[in-house]
Amino acid sequence: MYQVHKRGVVEYEAHCSRVLRMLRYPRYIYTTKALYGDTGELIIEELLLNGKMTMSAVVKKVADRLTETVEDGKTMDYAEVSNTFMQLADTRFVQRCPMVHTPENSDTGPPPPAPNLVINEKDMYLVPKLSLIGKGKRRRSSDEDAAGEPKAKRPKHPTDNKEPIPDDGIYWQANLDRFHQHFRDQAIVSAVANRMDQTSSEIVRAMLRMSEVTTSSDAPFTQPLSSNEIFRSLPVGYNISKQVLDQYLTLLADDPLEFVGKSGDSGGGMYVINFCKALASLATATLESVIQERFGSRCARIFRLVLQKKHLEQKQVEDFAMIPAKEAKDMLYKMLSENFISLQEIPKTPDHAPSRTFYLYTVNILSAARMLLHRCYKSVTNLIERRQFETKENKRLLEKSQRVEAIIASVQATGAEEAQLQEIEEMITAPERQQLETLKRNVNKLDASEIQVDETIFLLESYIESTMKRQ
Repeated sequence: MYQVHKRGVVEYEAHCSRVLRMLRYPRYIYTTKALYGDTGELIIEELLLNGKMTMSAVVKKVADRLTETVEDGKTMDYAEVSNTFMQLADTRFVQRCPMVHTPENSDTGPPPPAPNLVINEKDMYLVPKLSLIGKGKRRRSSDEDAAGEPKAKRPKHPTDNKEPIPDDGIYWQANLDRFHQHFRDQAIVSAVANRMDQTSSEIVRAMLRMSEVTTSSDAPFTQPLSSNEIFRSLPVGYNISKQVLDQYLTLLADDPLEFVGKSGDSGGGMYVINFCKALASLATATLESVIQERFGSRCARIFRLVLQKKHLEQKQVEDFAMIPAKEAKDMLYKMLSENFISLQEIPKTPDHAPSRTFYLYTVNILSAARMLLHRCYKSVTNLIERRQFETKENKRLLEKSQRVEAIIASVQATGAEEAQLQEIEEMITAPERQQLETLKRNVNKLDASEIQVDETIFLLESYIESTMKRQ
């Protein structure tokens, strides 16, 4: 990112939050694949890899890549890819990039030191009307095309000249905020399903789906939805009566976690989803889970107790948790040293004498979440470094494996016999093959761990962001 300093100098700054989003690229791509299939997956992948692209360039590139994967004789039509792109724009998973603003009196005076980028909110998801006619093309492995004519002897046709692109200057990018909204909604639905049952989660899912476009991603609540609207928006074939739906909504609104709140009685009752309360509950559950894994179930019990009672002295913790004094003291000091809980001093006298001071244990969720977020980033760094180390240690073996695979592919193309292929495969010995399997297994574990840590990072970041906006 850049900004013009008051002295007229342009200052550039690395957008650290965007750099960290690269950890989440596999999740963005997988989500799009689940929602829009292979075509949507490749569209988002191209936008993420290139940063920004025109719609026509994306459609042609994706059609070519899909044609490579289908059977010989079949091709992917540009129109199919274009329809998927329009669906992604309608659901706001892709959006236009800001364009350079050119003032009317630009001819007079020197140009500005840096361009002014603007975007009209109405045009952000407006897809240009393009008549993209054509099909995807396959790449040729040899220098000869389908007619068998070498590239060097091809005559230059007048069509080789670049034609004007119909949507030149209209660039698109992946809308990461929309993906984050989807991840947050999925986490809320999963939490409701674990706490109550599948029917409750489907009701909450329906409410979130109705609010996807009407509610901004940073809003603390969804727009109020009536019971009648929720009933009409339930999935087709989900056989629950209106009376049962009202009972479920009442249960959700009365739940102590307050994921769902009631905001009125019109239309059979007006209900909202409280994102702030939901994210706070998810962050708290994450902290409890970490404490239980690191320090055991007794420490988790003390943590929940202090969280529930707000402030407790050490003697009160021992009594309420029903844990011996020595063990309770050790557990409290462990969590205190790790910054999961904090100690507040309330002196009776101005001299702060220990004998005349109350020492109260309390939990600051925001502070603990920031501390855990910092540790998550350290964990991701360790995972990345370990993966690089594993790859570097086995670099020679990996290069040998790639060479053998390339030889096998070239020999197969010439119609080699099975005995010849087996002889080439035996260039990699059994111990080397076992070492490759171990490396592959270790790298897959590291990749999976990185994705799981990023899920925790997302929950903690979302909670911290929503909390800071309320303050």
